[in-house]
Amino acid sequence: FNHSFFWTILKVNNGNTPQGLLKEMIDCEFGSIDSFKDKFANAAKTIFGSGWAWLVLTPQQKLAITFTPNQDVVLNQGTPLLGLDVWEHAYYLSYQNRRVDYIEAFFSVLDWEKVQNNLTQALK
Repeated sequence: FNHSFFWTILKVNNGNTPQGLLKEMIDCEFGSIDSFKDKFANAAKTIFGSGWAWLVLTPQQKLAITFTPNQDVVLNQGTPLLGLDVWEHAYYLSYQNRRVDYIEAFFSVLDWEKVQNNLTQALK
């Protein structure tokens, strides 16, 4: 599930930003888009070893940043809106051991329109 989901939220030469309800919910939960990015990146950086960082819509209809170890799925914590693979295989060829650089670069290829679509579907 994780990799199949991951590939759907990436977009080359992406310049879009969160809009509409997604932006409103991020601002409400995290203060701003930049604050969300910082908190998400920090969560991804703290994963020991292999795993995934996630933005989910919880059963209480709130946004939450969480993580799963290894290849565990996040579905028991909420509906995934975006996920970041922090296994070494995801970044080593381009970033070697610079996981932090890989995490920071993730936002430049994140397709926020797809994340918005994921939110819309999760709210139905």
